[in-house]
Amino acid sequence: MNFVEEMKWRGMIHDIMPGTEEQLQKEMTSAYIGFDPTADSLHIGSLVQIMTLVHLQRSGHKPFALVGGATGMVGDPSGKSKERNLLSPDTLEHNLKCVQKQLACFLDFDCGENSAEIVNNYDWFKSIGFLEFIRDVGKHISINYMMAKDSVKTRLETGMSFTEFTYQLVQGYDFYWLWKNKNCKVQLGGSDQWGNIVTGIDLVRKASSKQAFGLTSPLLTTSSGSKMGKTANGAIWLNNDQLSDWDFWQYWRNTEDLDVIKFLKLFTELPISEIRKLEKLKGAEINEAKIILANEVTKLCRSSEAADKIASSSAKLFSNSETDDTLPSVEVTNSEISFIDALKILNFLKSNGEARRLIRGNGAKINDVVINDENYTLSDKDYKNGKVKISYGKKKHGLLILS
Repeated sequence: MNFVEEMKWRGMIHDIMPGTEEQLQKEMTSAYIGFDPTADSLHIGSLVQIMTLVHLQRSGHKPFALVGGATGMVGDPSGKSKERNLLSPDTLEHNLKCVQKQLACFLDFDCGENSAEIVNNYDWFKSIGFLEFIRDVGKHISINYMMAKDSVKTRLETGMSFTEFTYQLVQGYDFYWLWKNKNCKVQLGGSDQWGNIVTGIDLVRKASSKQAFGLTSPLLTTSSGSKMGKTANGAIWLNNDQLSDWDFWQYWRNTEDLDVIKFLKLFTELPISEIRKLEKLKGAEINEAKIILANEVTKLCRSSEAADKIASSSAKLFSNSETDDTLPSVEVTNSEISFIDALKILNFLKSNGEARRLIRGNGAKINDVVINDENYTLSDKDYKNGKVKISYGKKKHGLLILS
């Protein structure tokens, strides 16, 4: 099964430029995806793109991960209802280093001819003057062409700055530069990037009379219609500084039944034969597939050690055995603390009102026992070996550790 065939089977193709599959079958081909450093960690909204590069490399092709040191200064208007806040140079530099470090965990940078590379578009834009850019690049793309793009049309009523309007030219030049200097013939990305990818392909064609190609993957939602990567408590970050290994693993373990197989295809390197076996699971057996999903994604994004520890801890938790220290924990200096404050200290809830409603509704536990007294105060008797387990519903658990 070649790269495009596997991507189709995994449900990872939305649009594909004619000739792309033929190019990828003809020879080892270099392809790239751009990642804008808008934060110091990627979240799982970027994971489909990362896995696209992983599958590309496993198929024998050469992946480039472009981090947008230049485009990050502009901001991509695609899918946005208003202009992004521009980042300071120091923040942008910090984010770039963090994102580069994350991407290096997924790709092989020492495997010979198709070793992965990370490039920063600031390296080629820093030496280009404004007049030079509008003369040599701008002349190839008409205003009518740029105005017809969805990312522009959807913003005409609310307004768009010249900065954002030129983004498609800047990204298009990325493709041209990589094509010219790195022999990169394919751009990959999410379906919201199709317009920018086409601009790059057109720029390559008009500036060189040569052909370039593109392929996009779908922007994902869960079976219930919610956006991937977002929860009530915020984004599911790949960095464990912003989201604990436990919470990351639990996010995947709590996947809706209808999404499990889809996510196994999208977010793991499991072979097709194994996923087909898991597709046959029914009823409560689906929980086995959920655990495999959580383990595989945690191994990829965090570490094998983290996945093994949490899987073991979770098994003990749900069998009412003693829980180990992989649960999120907070040290406290006084054993006497209100139940409401305990829930807030563990970041389960933010307000007293939310905590009271949860407790009155039998949704909170101390050491696996429901406590519905909103005025309850923990004391020494609640601590076992200096620890007390606090639970929010069935799926959120944490430890208060008496220091």
